Amino acid sequence: MAKVQVTNVMVLDNPSPFLNPIQFQITFESIENLELDLDWKIIYVGSAETEEHDQVLDSVLVGPITAGQHMFVFQADAPNPDLIPQGDTLGVTVVLLTCSYRGKEFVRVGYYLNNEYVDAEMRENPPAVVNVSAIQRNILSSNPRVTRFKINWDDVPASEENGKEVAAVADSPVIISNEQFMKNEDSR
Repeated sequence: MAKVQVTNVMVLDNPSPFLNPIQFQITFESIENLELDLDWKIIYVGSAETEEHDQVLDSVLVGPITAGQHMFVFQADAPNPDLIPQGDTLGVTVVLLTCSYRGKEFVRVGYYLNNEYVDAEMRENPPAVVNVSAIQRNILSSNPRVTRFKINWDDVPASEENGKEVAAVADSPVIISNEQFMKNEDSR
């Protein structure tokens, strides 16, 4: 069983100009005190073709974590447009919010994000060189994709069972829809 459950993520300042910081208000619950900090990251996917253009916008260690509910605002600078291929700056991409414990990712919340020119004329006839100061970013906050991974929460290596070493927990993703995520949160 996971010791930490993300119970809500709100996208703040959305939609906003492309160069504005990306902000999430994160609420999570811990069922017990944690020995180490949680490692949160915001990742901007610069190109669907390769991870080479992904940018870790920021990472933050949150802790100490006591049993109970916690909330914080995580803000990161906008992605560096110079690291995004010209053909991938406009249109749909993804921003990821991840959290790890003991170096193991246990939750990933992904949002589709649409970048487009605010001006209708620029949308119809985009300039040859992308003008990021005229782009609006819209994170599609109503439909997050939540992936949970089973991890070993305790610093316990493989356990002994009947004289054989058995891995305590394997990393295996559990993907749930937005409806399941919201239903789980409503039942709390």
